[in-house]
Amino acid sequence: MDKDAKIYVAGHKGLVGSAVHRALRAQGYTNIVVRTSKELDLRDQRATEGFFQAEEPEYVFLAAAKVGGIVANSTRPAEFLYDNLAIQTNAIHCSWRHGAKKLLFLGSSCVYPRLAPQPIKEEYLLTGPLEPTNQAYAIAKLAGIEMCQDYRRQYGANFIAVMPTNLYGPNDNYELESSHVLAALIRKFHLAKLLSEGQFASIYQDFKAFGNCPKNVEGYRRAPQVHEAIAAHLAQAGLYPDRVMLWGSGEPRREFLHVDDLAVACIQLMNTYDSGEMVNLGWGKDLSIRELAATVKAVVGFEGSVGWDASKPDGMPRKLLDVTRAASLGWKPAIDLSEGVRRVYDDYCQGTAR
Repeated sequence: MDKDAKIYVAGHKGLVGSAVHRALRAQGYTNIVVRTSKELDLRDQRATEGFFQAEEPEYVFLAAAKVGGIVANSTRPAEFLYDNLAIQTNAIHCSWRHGAKKLLFLGSSCVYPRLAPQPIKEEYLLTGPLEPTNQAYAIAKLAGIEMCQDYRRQYGANFIAVMPTNLYGPNDNYELESSHVLAALIRKFHLAKLLSEGQFASIYQDFKAFGNCPKNVEGYRRAPQVHEAIAAHLAQAGLYPDRVMLWGSGEPRREFLHVDDLAVACIQLMNTYDSGEMVNLGWGKDLSIRELAATVKAVVGFEGSVGWDASKPDGMPRKLLDVTRAASLGWKPAIDLSEGVRRVYDDYCQGTAR
């Protein structure tokens, strides 16, 4: 990509899109086109067509998507299927129709079979049943991968797909019922810490910054009864002054990649990779959710205990990507998990203060 090439970052306000946007600007790209979801609803075929016809971007980073954790995926599967199918179908088709030189599609490691051999190689795609708790989202992402490959086969479109592992970083979603595991852990331990210290004004500020404010607290934060209302509300989420209750057994294993590392990989692949074979992006090493919780707990500084509700679903038993292909292309991540969690927690705390 030339530094003045017209580049469209779809989803630039989200976790991945914002990281790609930051990285492009840091590397000196000057002609970046963005639209918020309010300005352009990619689910709307006519609006998407009009945007591509007017702007004619040369390169497209397709990071726009409806995403969420195990609760959101389990309870709103129709939304995850429809919204993601509509977004990616419109964006991919219009990229081809209006002559984009290249498109990079952000897939997800959840597209792999639930019981895939570990570490997961790219060729394990479609070799077994999916994880039921995120099946709708995975099917949508599988369709996006297939679209990229089919438009390449039929039309010669230079559309590529990458499969990132579990991501975290700035601009993550911290809403308790829809966030991914690492973001959820950061917020839960932070709120429990504030509760243990009696910092109810700070808890209220957190509610205002990231959501989940109980209705009976709104407008009454200085009243004496508000403390009891906040404590009761947090207890419903398993948060107490002396302990945090978490979903599942804590035994599933996951790997985590800082989104800034992913952004560097995406730009490198956009510049150098032209194969139809998708590329896994991750660390190639994992840890248990129980170990992850201990890491986050230490960074946040919560001194209480951790409990596990084994009646809640675990998701896939293990999800570790084989990153041999990415390594052969000259990419490897730079931000290890402990440093990454510290960075994200600092960013989170700044967000509550804004």
